[in-house]
Order: sequence, then C-alpha cells, then structure tokens
Amino acid sequence: MKPSVFVGRPVFEEVLDSLRLHFDVVDNQADALFTPAELIAKLQGQAGAITTGTERIDAALLAACPDLKVVANMAVGFNNFDVPAMTAAGVQATNTPDVLTETTADFGFALLMATARRITESEHYVRAGLWKNWRYDMFAGAEVHGSTLGIIGMGRIGQGIARRAAHGFGMQVIYHNRSHLSPELEAQCGARYVSKQELLQTADHVMLVVPYSAESHHTIGAAELALMKPSATLVNIARGGIVDDAALAQALKERRIAGAGLDVYEGEPALNPALLSVPNVVLTPHIASATIKTRKAMAQLAADNLIAYLSQGKALTPLNALVERR
Repeated sequence: MKPSVFVGRPVFEEVLDSLRLHFDVVDNQADALFTPAELIAKLQGQAGAITTGTERIDAALLAACPDLKVVANMAVGFNNFDVPAMTAAGVQATNTPDVLTETTADFGFALLMATARRITESEHYVRAGLWKNWRYDMFAGAEVHGSTLGIIGMGRIGQGIARRAAHGFGMQVIYHNRSHLSPELEAQCGARYVSKQELLQTADHVMLVVPYSAESHHTIGAAELALMKPSATLVNIARGGIVDDAALAQALKERRIAGAGLDVYEGEPALNPALLSVPNVVLTPHIASATIKTRKAMAQLAADNLIAYLSQGKALTPLNALVERR
C-alpha cells in the first residue's frame, strides 16, 4: 500500500503525476483555503505534505498529526514552519533554495527600476486620461545607473541582485548582513560591507532580501526610515514583517522617502490600507519567483523532497538535517 501525501495548494499536473508514481495523493487543485483545524483534519493519515507560506506547521498541528513525517515548503522562505517543533516531533522540513535565485533577483531589480522611475504612478496617470502635454519634470524619478544600492541580506538572491547592479548598471553596491562575504564573493558581487546605519544613510536605493525571523521583524521601522535620504527608495522582496508597513506608509505620505516597491506585506494577502492611499509605492502580490519555469522547478523540488525522504530517508534540501526517517 502506498503512503498518502497531501498537496496543500494547486500545483502543475505533471508534478502531481510524479507524486502519484510513489504515493496516494490528496490534492487541492480547487485551491480551498483551510483554517488550522481544517488543515489538521486534512493531514490525518498523511505521511507527507507540500505547503506554501499560507499553511502554518507548528507544535499544535504536529501533536494532532502523528503520521506526518515530512513537510516540503514550496518556497525558499519558511517562516510558516516552526522548525524546532518539527525537529522535536521528528518531522523533516524542507524548502526550495537555488531554483528561484535568478528569477527572484530579476524581479527585485525590476521592482527597483519601477520604483525609482515612477512607472506605476505614470501608468495610472496615462490610464486616467490625465496626460495632456509633456513637461521636462513630468514623473522625473531617481537615477539607477551609477547610483548607490544598499542590500540588506546578502544570501544567494542578494548576491544575484548585487551582480546585476554592479556589472550591469555600474552601481556602487554596499551591503549589510549577519556575516561578511568572503573577499572572493565580494569581488564577484562588486559589493562592500558596511554597518546598517551607514547603509541606510548612504544608499540611494535600499533592497531588502533578509530572511524573516523574530530577530529580523521590523528591520525597517520608523527609526530606520528616518535615517534614509528623502530622495531614496526602499524595495522589499524578502518577507512581510521585515518592514513596519504602517511606518512606511506614513513616511511615503509625508515624502520622507521618495518611494517604495513592495512584493510582500505584513498579514498578506491583507494590506495596510494606508499603502493603497499613497501614490509613490509600487505594489505587487508576492510574485518575485513567478515565472512558469521557476514555479515548476519549485513545485517539482518540493515533490522530489517528499519522494526522496519517504523512499530513501534523506531529503534533497533539508532544513533540519538531523531528522531521521521514522
């Protein structure tokens, strides 16, 4: 008898087909959203599950789902996982690193460009029928080429953005991270380590690519926004909660910074309504990795993690590598 696995959100049919070769699969192609109690009910008798950021795997759920052995997050981030609780319960946790690095770095740079050059503002202006004549200062934005980019969080994606900035746009790249990159990696990225305060005070554009944790909650709040140049922009492609959205909306309203580009939000898909009332922000719905090729690769890696762990006892991209298969 095949083990049963649960796929929490819709995925590509070919990914489900690859899982069906090994498991009985309970899918959710209808895209129902489950309460915590409903998710627990769905996971009864399931040996594995594929989740996205909308499904919380915590101690209470694990206690109620004793058959669960592995949960594969279809994302590089995993703040929906209580990893210590999963380890204590003997449940393997996995994510999908690497396969989305370049696509997400592309999007981060696209969001930076859109924010700096006021593309959303100007498109709304045209669509509203307000464009009647040309002016030399109409939607004049910030320079990107040759400006200074500050990156907070210098993992794989941050490094990809740095390479694009330094080698493609001649930008001065500074970064702040929990640890310094090696001299070789700094040279490849064209990047220089600085303190967080120096980065915020110096950068023309600030890009957030730091993982979410209790320590990184509100990495950017009112105090940090006050350090930035009035002409600076802020881009968040990391996770909701890295930025204090209420403080950011106020800073944008008062033009204390020039603009912001956001792909992630506190409490998403709900947004702080103040963000909808300011014109100098570009808003996208958590789509930084959204190309067909990359999303297929993410879904397949999540599936392959279930297959590898449940058939061989070793996941491909584990988050708690010491968990042994029960």
